[in-house]
Amino acid sequence: MKHAGLNVNKLHYAHNHDIQTAVKQRRGYSLGMKTCPIIRNISLKTRPLDRSIYPCNATGHNYLGLGAIFMQSIHRRIQKQQSWTEHHRKQKSYVPHGLLCLTLAVHFDLVLLDVCFTQVLAWFEEGEETVTAFVEPFVILLILIANAVVGVWQERNAESAIEALKEYEPEMGKVYRADRKSVQRIKAREIVPGDIVEVSVGDKVPSDIRITSIRSTTLRVDQSILTGESVSVIKHTDPVPDPRAVNQDKKNMLFSGTNIAAGKAIGVAVATGVSTEIGKIRDQMAATEQEKTPLQQKLDEFGEQLSKVISLICVAVWMINIGHFNDPVHGGSWIRGAVYYFKIAVALAVAAIPEGLPAVITTCLALGTRRMAKKNAIVRSLPSVETLGCTSVICSDKTGTLTTNQMCVTKMFVIDKVEGDHVALEEFNISGSKYTPEGEVTKAGARVNCSIYDGLVELATICALCNDSSLDFNEAKGIYEKVGEATETALCCLVEKMNVFSTDVRNLSKVERANACCTVIKQLMKKEFTLEFSRDRKSMSVYCSPAKSSKAPVGNKMFVKGAPEGVIERCAYVRVGTTRVPLTGPVKDKIMAVIKEWGTGRDTLRCLALATRDTPLKKEEMNLEDSTKFADYEMDLTFVGCVGMLDPPRKEVTGSIELCREAGIRVIMITGDNKGTAVAICRRIGIFGEDEDVLGRAFTGREFDDLSVMDQREAVRIACCYARVEPSHKSKIVEYLQSYDEITAMTGDGVNDAPALKKAEIGIAMGSGTAVAKSASEMVLADDNFSSIVAAVEEGRAIYNNMKQFIRYLISSNVGEVVCIFLTAALGLPEALIPVQLLWVNLVTDGLPATALGFNPPDLDIMGRPPRSPKEPLISGWLFFRYMAIGGYVGAATVGAAAWWFLYCDEGPMITYYQLSHFMQCSPENEDFNGIDCEVFESPEPMTMALSVLVTIEMCNALNSLSENQSLVRMPPWSNGWLIAAMTLSMSLHFLIIYVDPLPMVFKLTHLNVEQWMVVLKLSFPVILIDEVLKFVARNYLEGTDKTLLQKK
Repeated sequence: MKHAGLNVNKLHYAHNHDIQTAVKQRRGYSLGMKTCPIIRNISLKTRPLDRSIYPCNATGHNYLGLGAIFMQSIHRRIQKQQSWTEHHRKQKSYVPHGLLCLTLAVHFDLVLLDVCFTQVLAWFEEGEETVTAFVEPFVILLILIANAVVGVWQERNAESAIEALKEYEPEMGKVYRADRKSVQRIKAREIVPGDIVEVSVGDKVPSDIRITSIRSTTLRVDQSILTGESVSVIKHTDPVPDPRAVNQDKKNMLFSGTNIAAGKAIGVAVATGVSTEIGKIRDQMAATEQEKTPLQQKLDEFGEQLSKVISLICVAVWMINIGHFNDPVHGGSWIRGAVYYFKIAVALAVAAIPEGLPAVITTCLALGTRRMAKKNAIVRSLPSVETLGCTSVICSDKTGTLTTNQMCVTKMFVIDKVEGDHVALEEFNISGSKYTPEGEVTKAGARVNCSIYDGLVELATICALCNDSSLDFNEAKGIYEKVGEATETALCCLVEKMNVFSTDVRNLSKVERANACCTVIKQLMKKEFTLEFSRDRKSMSVYCSPAKSSKAPVGNKMFVKGAPEGVIERCAYVRVGTTRVPLTGPVKDKIMAVIKEWGTGRDTLRCLALATRDTPLKKEEMNLEDSTKFADYEMDLTFVGCVGMLDPPRKEVTGSIELCREAGIRVIMITGDNKGTAVAICRRIGIFGEDEDVLGRAFTGREFDDLSVMDQREAVRIACCYARVEPSHKSKIVEYLQSYDEITAMTGDGVNDAPALKKAEIGIAMGSGTAVAKSASEMVLADDNFSSIVAAVEEGRAIYNNMKQFIRYLISSNVGEVVCIFLTAALGLPEALIPVQLLWVNLVTDGLPATALGFNPPDLDIMGRPPRSPKEPLISGWLFFRYMAIGGYVGAATVGAAAWWFLYCDEGPMITYYQLSHFMQCSPENEDFNGIDCEVFESPEPMTMALSVLVTIEMCNALNSLSENQSLVRMPPWSNGWLIAAMTLSMSLHFLIIYVDPLPMVFKLTHLNVEQWMVVLKLSFPVILIDEVLKFVARNYLEGTDKTLLQKK
């Protein structure tokens, strides 16, 4: 790819010694290294640099370093930029870099082929263009169109995840251009690598940018959409020496789509569009093949087997009737005879294929999604409902999923007394795990009044004033939310809980309550200016003066907060009550020991030290433009106290993880946070025991990469915690788990989770997550509640059990239809059922009871069983035998009903069996058929008898499917009222096509009398007795064996 501007494709910023080496290379010294064309038209000693003077490694580490000379050249280039003409010329070298749109191709060729084929068959209906002849292809056409529409809809949803990434694609960017005196705003998609880009607070970063200059005291960036971590990151310009640094550690890089939380900076665009980190996520999602659910796989396997069997039977039926091709009934024409028996074979195929099964499965899954929605689990992909039932591993993101994603102060301490080298601390615990200004401050388990502790009053004052954030009550959502930084919002929330000035908040509205206590404190002191955070001193401070309304005898003060090790180094005193005591070595050691314990213990708290400077310099004596002097202004501090905060686990998570353990489901935490924090959270929520050795069970992304492929697979088999990971790690972990035949559910809420969400069998997004995560997932948790997953798993298991019942019901019915068609062909009997009748039964009358079987109540011990193996066959040997036994009777009874009308019915011809089985030879010249009108063999009465028996017997079979092995005595029909209603509706529809004109003509049916209906009932009810015998055998001779095998497994 050609270059444009400063950088193209893969860039390695060189250190000073690299530049010297590169200059030698320019003079003809080849080092045998790969070079990359990164620079052109940059003024360095008045000459443009050769495009190949900088060595470039193959991995394109844009964050590694930047030589001083090169830095200067960049700043000079800001003054003399490439022209717009040159920019457009270079831009042609690049594909427009907006995240690419995918188009969907809808293929109707198979649909058209099938329709044409069925239409041709209709015209061959013995040369007669009857109504029935055209009903069949029309019905099949509707089925094909419906399937095509569903397929296109599913494909469109599958790609919506990629399109949702556009939400994070910035629209505009600010760049420096030649012939312009100031920065210019252009469309972000027009930025090319090498452009000088400016970003400031509130901007969405338009490309991946290597920072060259920070034009403010500090630069904070919200990278949560990319890394999943809620705390903003402080950026700098220094090289990051680690060539394998993860995105969280590339502190000198800005990533496309992230937001500038504070500050202003200038940098060089090093990647745009799909080459950015967020673009790579898009490529991962596009390259990820959607895994089929276990049910889809089993249905595919079953479909393949069924197709083979059907094909063999159809060919066999057609071939065994070759001798009848030229029978008189066909006019002696071999072609018409061949077409007739080919239609018989097609009817057999229609009978064998359970056309209603996809619709019934879809309806059952849809009903399951409604039940799940009531439990706050919104399902986007219907097949995933069943897959939840055999989930064996849940890979969960930490931030916002297992935790609240709301930083909260949980501990704090102030100095109680100092006597010589002895120091006593007063430690307090704070309840509450969200941004709600409600909670208790306790000491040794007892609630305390914070206003009686002078140290806590001053600590609350520092938290309120040394703070640019606030709480806000969102009336639309009915929750409290942060405005600003998560850490500072946690301090605001702490002040509200402490209420050190005993503010009456009982009658305040929630909007007024959000910042009531902070407002009281801010009325006492006026903030003059802020010394922003800087990396060298690791702190920030505010300069305050007494408010005019305040009568307190205090002067100007500086309030400081920051990293304990940085703040305490500049402290000369500690606050004890209202007095100031010199900070001695032992006192300092004691304070740091407690802070270290908090930071490395069970909770792994993030600690902030709070201090004051009681007699700061005058404002006029401070140089606020030079941030290097800020540390000097924060000297001789008085240490007041320390607060410890964390992103707390959700209250319900511990119980949910225990339920997962009982259900045989392993929970794995995957986070971008550091390993210590991740392990601590795992211990708190029960993934690890309190004293459990986590060696080999917790890894960072770096540690995982250092393992060999075999060791990685072994690590994934036993590990339950991964920290400091990138999107590629998540997808790899899911892939390894799938290699162990684990059914994996991946939860997450950020853009960084999307590729793994799409790759996993079940992607579960949080309701508060990004649109990308939701689009890539199969399920969304509306309440962001991890415990909702457990409820969804239970529902999934129940749905699978019910699904097995209606599959058994439909397949046994279809076996009966196959037996019916096969017997009529093999015995030479007239057609008992025609394709349009079979389609009606399969799609309508069978479909309703099958759907109602989805409402069967779940078993009580359903969550006490281990996850179902994805390799468990959908149809076991015993089930296959039951299909054949029930189906065999259904087919025999259906054929018997049609034959009864010919042989024994008073209104029928009452012919002999020989005449019936040789009806093809019927002609006026044949003496065996004297006195018989050959058209009687095309009468609608036997078809009506056969269809009525088929429908009625299948209603009885639906009752058998209430339970797999329980008798109707223990599981009576009224245990599922929906089934009774469905059976009633199905029979009503059957009466409709028999008695309501013109439907009997369309379906080639007629009315039945009472005698005929009695025969129908007598032939139908025995199927209940047959299945009761089979259930008895299963309960008493097979169920115990199955349980033993399951326990061994």
